[in-house]
Amino acid sequence: MLTLLAQTATQPATQPGPDPLLQLIPWLFIGAIFWFLFFRPRATEQKKMKQMLDALKKGDRVMTIGGIIGTVVNIKDDEVTLKVDESTNTKITIIRGAVKSIMHGEGGAKKEG
Repeated sequence: MLTLLAQTATQPATQPGPDPLLQLIPWLFIGAIFWFLFFRPRATEQKKMKQMLDALKKGDRVMTIGGIIGTVVNIKDDEVTLKVDESTNTKITIIRGAVKSIMHGEGGAKKEG
């Protein structure tokens, strides 16, 4: 029993581990990858969508997130009134955020947004 105690008492001290800051570098690298792959493109897309909604004006032909296509006849604050049928003069009011894209031309090609 005394020999066990003597052996444990004479063992050399363990060497210190790597610097904690060096252990943080891989995690920072992974965080940067996530930022560039996931969060940055999403923020860029949201910025483009906000610019498109701010540029909305009367006479624009738009498509809503529900697939309704109409022409903007009135804009006030957060509401947009669309004329969806020329023959019956049918109009609907939607919130500005429900506009998915601004359409142009006869073919209905979409503007970026």
